[in-house]
Amino acid sequence: MPVQVDPNNVRLNLKSNNQEHLLSFHDKLTENEKSSLLSQINSLEFSRIAQIYKNATSNSSLTSSGTIEPLSNDSFASTIYESDQTQHEFANKIKDWEKLGLTLIRNNKVAVLLLAGGQGTRLGSSAPKGCYDIGLPSHKSLFQLQAERIKRLELLTQSIEELSDHPHPVTIPWYVMTSGPTKAETINFFERHNFFGLKKDQIIFFEQGVLPCLTNDGKIMLEDKSKVAKAPDGNGGVYRALAKEGVLDDMRKRGIIHVHMYCVDNCLVRVADPVFIGYCASKEAECGSQVVRKTNPAEPVGILCKRNGKFQVVEYSEIDKETTEKRDSKGQLLFRAANIANHYYRTNFLEKIAKEIEPKMEYHIARKKIPTVCLIQYLTTGELIKPTTPNGMKLELFVFDVFPFTEKLAVLEVAREDYFSPLKNAPGTNEDSPETSRRDIMNQHRRFLEAAGAHVRPDANGECTVEISSLVSYAGENLHRLSGLYLQCPIIINNEEDLEILIKNSKGK
Repeated sequence: MPVQVDPNNVRLNLKSNNQEHLLSFHDKLTENEKSSLLSQINSLEFSRIAQIYKNATSNSSLTSSGTIEPLSNDSFASTIYESDQTQHEFANKIKDWEKLGLTLIRNNKVAVLLLAGGQGTRLGSSAPKGCYDIGLPSHKSLFQLQAERIKRLELLTQSIEELSDHPHPVTIPWYVMTSGPTKAETINFFERHNFFGLKKDQIIFFEQGVLPCLTNDGKIMLEDKSKVAKAPDGNGGVYRALAKEGVLDDMRKRGIIHVHMYCVDNCLVRVADPVFIGYCASKEAECGSQVVRKTNPAEPVGILCKRNGKFQVVEYSEIDKETTEKRDSKGQLLFRAANIANHYYRTNFLEKIAKEIEPKMEYHIARKKIPTVCLIQYLTTGELIKPTTPNGMKLELFVFDVFPFTEKLAVLEVAREDYFSPLKNAPGTNEDSPETSRRDIMNQHRRFLEAAGAHVRPDANGECTVEISSLVSYAGENLHRLSGLYLQCPIIINNEEDLEILIKNSKGK
């Protein structure tokens, strides 16, 4: 039930903040509606809302214009082999990063942070996007695919004796950021699936923040007579939510130092990727970012680079054609570090963001057609207006908006085909769709088998259906016993037993 709030105090607060219109219908509401509206208004942080509006509309940002520069070698590395390196040196570099990452995981210093507040609306589903089944033979959801990668890493680090002098349990805490509309259903989904084999107390759900919708002159809008119009504050709202929802306190109690953050819709994400974590830790970075190579100069992706000497993701529309086409001495695009919303943080930097940096970050304005009962100059009739042109704004922050506030950013380039396949569009669109997600996972799993020395044979229709559970192999390991064997598609490996049966049935073929 809404908390009882003194209407007189609310009126005084509204008057001092020039938002009196929010009580235009108060006297015509039922007692429950009055109580609900007063409670909503009382929870608004007017000074913070006013500052966010001022920063967003001031056009004073130093990061929205100026000279851009490519990333320098001291902040950039790649896991993609180039011919100017010796294979031995390259392999050892990757191995060292991986070993450091696995050691940190082994010592319970690593957590993962999942941004999962979105619904699968564009996919034709009202459920949280993480519940979506992309159509693999196993019919595993995105949540399950990611949970099993966490479980495999825990088991993998426990089995590597050189990482610890004494055995102890390994737990990778999984912090899942939901939104108001998705929180209950997300939790129910995890419960129905017994947390996908993970421990219940290692999964912590928390909720993304919201901000009121504003008119162009900064007035808070009403969705109806007794409800303030609100919208999610963007994935960059995670920084404030981490502090407000007690997540940073929980990380501190668990002794977490390194955090891997990612978005739920990337079916290829290597959750708690030890190579990425090890690389960032070796650089003593406050923050890190995985990137993939831009496929061509015209690809519409945000590029991580420097602007005015500060790290920033610059939208493709902000870079002129001549700049996008520049190449380095190796023939690679000079500005090629495509952002995939896959980041690393030290927990002390996350604490610094919440305390010092977030209030300085500039929210982005998304001008929208927002249904409202507010009319021009806030003379109201109570009639719901559904505008045909944008009449207000939603304010949002992006996770990468924190980059200009760090001097210690580590950027790691990874192969797109092994790390990034986003699910954005409806079935049948053939671009960032369930079909492309399914294809990219099965192609990756076929590469795992071939890298292990196996020979994969297509089925009678020339298709290669291959799925390997992450409980068996996180990134291609544990498949060496298949070397030299001829494997007939479809190839489905759900567990160690399936692997043993496949080896037995394929011998001599």
